[in-house]
Amino acid sequence: MKAVILAGGLGSRLSEETHNKPKPMVEIGGKPILWHIMKIYASHNITEFIICCGYKRHKIVNYFKNFSKKNSNIKIKYKNDLFEIKKNKKETWKVRLVNTGLKTLTGGRLKRVSKYLKEDELFFFTYGDGVAKFNMKNQINFHKKNKKICTVLAVRPPSRYGALEIAKNGKVKTFDEKPDKGEGFINGGYFILSPKCFKYISGDSSIWETNVLTKLVQIKQMMAFTKYDFWHPMDTLRDKNFLEKMWKNKKAAWKNWK
Repeated sequence: MKAVILAGGLGSRLSEETHNKPKPMVEIGGKPILWHIMKIYASHNITEFIICCGYKRHKIVNYFKNFSKKNSNIKIKYKNDLFEIKKNKKETWKVRLVNTGLKTLTGGRLKRVSKYLKEDELFFFTYGDGVAKFNMKNQINFHKKNKKICTVLAVRPPSRYGALEIAKNGKVKTFDEKPDKGEGFINGGYFILSPKCFKYISGDSSIWETNVLTKLVQIKQMMAFTKYDFWHPMDTLRDKNFLEKMWKNKKAAWKNWK
């Protein structure tokens, strides 16, 4: 199976970092979050990637050129932004970088890479700004069992504020700096999709979340996989600093590789 990763948006909510780089290139522990996401997939033997580029695409292209030089034992095949990283010291990845346009919206970006996916091939799809730890094999089995077009990892959002548990007399019993007790489930961004999803994407102006997912729900073709150990977005500088702190303290809950 291949993994498609969105990496073309402006990342305006993290403008402190994204004024000179695409959001997936913002670093956690000295590595782009894009690398972390790819390592998560690779730890489940998903090593073929299609990356949907747009804003400051050259930054991603240059990263993989340098990555190939530093981490591979043999010359890298580089043609039409296709990197085949073989006999790597740590990774054996096949990475295709696709220019999906500067202003193309999320659904449109996915549609633009459909030609690189087989008509009967399930594939993974995610955003380039969130990390998670969950059993992808179980998610695949869940998807195949239900035979729907889309399965999404559904997560509870972490609270943006510290949570207090207060006794009747006003005494604070517990304090949790960032509890994972958000109300209800939200889109965790790690999907398994059937290529049938492409017929619900009209073009570049199609928004994956509002145009496509809402339609899949209406026709009862979307399932939620709710079993996960950790999930966190990198929407803001506060999120970035939180993940950076976890990595620095060797408590990065998404790191399931050596």
